[in-house]
Amino acid sequence: MLSRVADSLYWMSRYLERAEHTTRLLDVNLNLMLDESSTSSDHRWLRLLQALGKPKRLKWDGNPYQLARTLTFDTSNKSSVVSSIIAARENARHVREQISTEQWHKLNSLYLEVTRPEFKRATQMEAGVESNEGPTAFLQHVLEAVHQFQGVTDSTMSHGEGWQFIQVGRFLERASATTLLLEAYHEDLWAQPDRAAEANEYLEWMGLLRSATAFEAYCKVYTADLTPDRILEFLLLDAEFPHSLRFSIDSLQYALQAIQLRSGKTRAEELNRISGRLSASLGFASVDEILVGDVVAYLHGIQRQCQGIHETIYHLYVDYSIQAALAG
Repeated sequence: MLSRVADSLYWMSRYLERAEHTTRLLDVNLNLMLDESSTSSDHRWLRLLQALGKPKRLKWDGNPYQLARTLTFDTSNKSSVVSSIIAARENARHVREQISTEQWHKLNSLYLEVTRPEFKRATQMEAGVESNEGPTAFLQHVLEAVHQFQGVTDSTMSHGEGWQFIQVGRFLERASATTLLLEAYHEDLWAQPDRAAEANEYLEWMGLLRSATAFEAYCKVYTADLTPDRILEFLLLDAEFPHSLRFSIDSLQYALQAIQLRSGKTRAEELNRISGRLSASLGFASVDEILVGDVVAYLHGIQRQCQGIHETIYHLYVDYSIQAALAG
């Protein structure tokens, strides 16, 4: 596969996953404002910015509705939902011949909807109104559209090398986002394990699970008994839940191995070693051992390994020299 094709499929998938993740965090936090909670609005929205990697040139000014609109609609902000959709569509346009007609139609329709002039004027008119009605309806629509795109991708695209690069982008972005989300909640859930939980804190714990679409799946494993230790165990180490870190890394490794088999790359040993080591460490880890140590340092270590996987993918499949390509 050409490097430019692999690059575009990879980033198309990452941007769509990023749009979905940002959408979900905004939706959860806007809905939490309707419930009584001891957590201040300032703390909650600062935590959201941390979970999104502290986007540049974006600061908390005390207005949650304005921040939500900025993170949703502002195209001058590269972290916004609309910016991610535009970037995903642009990458899809570069590889139009590699994806199915149904994929292109779904993504292009979403792009045309969020960039039409009438839509921009409507969001500008709502900017001065302190209400989450507009953003919430839009966020739900984006979630549905991204899920539909993922379903269309799996059902209409041949599961060859291109499809595998889409999986790599999706699960590497998801793994990175999950570690940032857990780090943002660390101070509230795991920094003081002996502290008695207040009644309203359960809303925040539910908010964390819902930020990863994990509340119902968690309850099916642990019932409705919410504890910080079990939440960490589920989101980090569950092997069957699609948004857990372990599931994401296992799926990433599987896709990378499939790409190597199809491309015949003999220089992929380093990439297999990095991804395999991370997958094995999560497979044999226990939440008790993680909690005894430094949770934040553990999450930072995973983030560094994810960044290392990204850089190795680029070196191997995208930004390689002619000599390296001839050598296999």
